[in-house]
Order: sequence, then C-alpha cells, then structure tokens
Amino acid sequence: MAESKTWNRVARWAGMGNNSNETVTERSEEEMAEETTGVYEPEAVEAAVEETQVNPLEAELAQLKTERDQLFDRLARLQAEFDNARKRAEKERQDAREYAVGGAIEPFLGVMDNFQLALKAQGSADQLRAGVELILKQMEGALASLNVVPVETVGAQFDPRVHEALGSVETLEFPDHQVLEEIRRGYKLREKLLRPAMVKIASNPSQVSD
Repeated sequence: MAESKTWNRVARWAGMGNNSNETVTERSEEEMAEETTGVYEPEAVEAAVEETQVNPLEAELAQLKTERDQLFDRLARLQAEFDNARKRAEKERQDAREYAVGGAIEPFLGVMDNFQLALKAQGSADQLRAGVELILKQMEGALASLNVVPVETVGAQFDPRVHEALGSVETLEFPDHQVLEEIRRGYKLREKLLRPAMVKIASNPSQVSD
C-alpha cells in the first residue's frame, strides 16, 4: 500500500494518466497541506503574539509603579522637611520673643526692688517722698535704656500729633496754645508715639485772630 501511494505520487509528478493538470493541481494543494501540517499553528502564533504584547505592558506597569513609589517617598521626605523647618521657625520666633521680653523687663527689676523696700521703710513724709522721687528717676532711666523718652510738654507749643488738650486757661501772660500744664505724661519710642501727653494749654485772647 505504501508502494502504491509512492507510485501515485510519482505518477502525479510525472504527469501520468488522464487529467494531468487536475492531478498536478490536486497534488500541489495536497502537498502544500502536508508540508504545512505541524508548521503553522494559529493558536501557538496567537499565544506568542499575546505574550509579546503583554510583556511590554507588564514592564511598563512595573516601571510606573516604581516611579509612583519614588514620588510617594519624595513627597514624604519633603513633608518631613517642611514640618521640621516650620518647627525650627516657630522655635526661633519663640526664642526671639522671649529674648525681647527678657531684655525689656530686666531694667525694671531694680525698680520693683526699690518699691518693695519703700513699702517696708519707716520715716517722715519728706523721706518717703524723696525715696519715691529716686524710684521715679530709676524708672525713667530704665525706660531710656529702651529708647523710650517722654514727650516734651510744659513750655512747648501745642502739637496735636503728640499732645491731647484737656482744657485751656485764658491768659495774657503766655503765648496762645502754649502748654501750661502736664496732666499725664506721654512717651515715644524713638520717633514712634506710644501715647500722647494730656495737657492744658494757654488761650491768649490778644493773639486770637478774628
């Protein structure tokens, strides 16, 4: 039977028998089918194509995950650095505030000591007055060390920028609007007004214009 198949195949190649063209055509199709059997497998090719397509996607996904993790890590480090910087700035502000308050309070500690001594002192009214005057001078010195100076009042011309008039005294002896009396002392920090001085001023009718 094998010899018959072989002979038929040889006969077809040699063009033997009737309808040689049809035989050759049939052989070609049959031979082509036999030759391609086991070589072209659609399922295997599709699987290979899918694997080729999936692998780059998986690689890209892995890369994106890595980049995401790196961004999260960087964000966490930046957040930690920001928190540390904020805490340092807050501590520096607190230290500066405490330093400023301490520097402002220190000159007045001696004044407080003298007030406490004055309360314990026994003596005449003149002696107590003299002690209070000394404490007042000490207080003025403490303010001056902080560049706090009193507003000029008695004898100065009334200045609405630093004076607050609480009343006037009619007189011909002093120029109009001259400060005659200081009711409450005003203070300036360098050129900045801390509070105006309350004063009484002269009202000179002879110098008042119609």
